[in-house]
Amino acid sequence: MDGNGRWASRRALPRLAGHRRGAEILEGIVEHAGELGIQYLSVYAFSTENWKRASEEVSGLMSLFEYYLKNKLERLKSNHGRLRFAGRRDRLSRSLLEAVENFENETREETGIQLILCVDYGGRQELVDAVKKIIASGAEIDSIDENTISQSLYLPDVPDPDLIIRTSGELRTSNFWLWESAYSELYFTDTLWPDFSGRSLDEAVAAYAARDRRKGGVRVEQY
Repeated sequence: MDGNGRWASRRALPRLAGHRRGAEILEGIVEHAGELGIQYLSVYAFSTENWKRASEEVSGLMSLFEYYLKNKLERLKSNHGRLRFAGRRDRLSRSLLEAVENFENETREETGIQLILCVDYGGRQELVDAVKKIIASGAEIDSIDENTISQSLYLPDVPDPDLIIRTSGELRTSNFWLWESAYSELYFTDTLWPDFSGRSLDEAVAAYAARDRRKGGVRVEQY
């Protein structure tokens, strides 16, 4: 969800105003995705590298996360949505961690769209943590395969993403779902995240639907 800061600066607003606007946009996108029948929606909210930002921005973002986690539970539940969390938890404040765990527990039985909030997440860190988990399990070297790694990731029950959308004109995935995105379709748009809309999501899904996904195979022509 890139472009919050640029959206704010173009309006002579503080960066946090862009982040607040981005959070508002996310609410509508989650509901629209559910209406489209999308079962899993992952959002890259804060990366392992984002700690390098100015302390005021980091603090503001953490406060924003906590506010939404404490005040938006019923809205997600009204749409039968479930919240999942991906990322490190040891660097979150106690109050934020409690808010995350409460939201997860309260929506655990919901059967609608699963919103995966990636906070203090990094694809490389996830792989490091997966390797540590495998080593700690005492697995024999010859028994380790792709499935072993997949089952050692943060959310092993969540399928690999079909489509990854990157907003704001950046043409990279920036350490997001490195293992899981091996065969994901990539969609880049110049739209800044605070300007992203249900129509923007529709366009991305339509572009995805028009692609030929062979995953290394050969398309068989029908006659």
